[in-house]
Amino acid sequence: MSFYSATDPVILAEIGDRIRRRRLDRNLSQQEVAERAGLDRTTVGALEREGRAALLTFVQVLRVLDALDELDAFLPAQGPSPLELARLQGKVRRRASTSRKGEETD
Repeated sequence: MSFYSATDPVILAEIGDRIRRRRLDRNLSQQEVAERAGLDRTTVGALEREGRAALLTFVQVLRVLDALDELDAFLPAQGPSPLELARLQGKVRRRASTSRKGEETD
């Protein structure tokens, strides 16, 4: 599915459908997911039907479905910015210093 060409309601419906398929793959009822997540069954049903839910609800359901690791693919952790990398690179030691008088070196 190309999400860029889809409307927001279509994207939300697709998210809900994927949640439903994941739940069924785990052989869980909406009631079981709701109880384990501390939610009402109608909330889980609305998430699956319309894809609409509070972000907290979405995370609670993903946790029950053992799908939290999917968030890494969805929003990977950001490393340092190119500017930060350049700034850090400027501080990399490039040569050894000379020893001072009276100090031994290995």
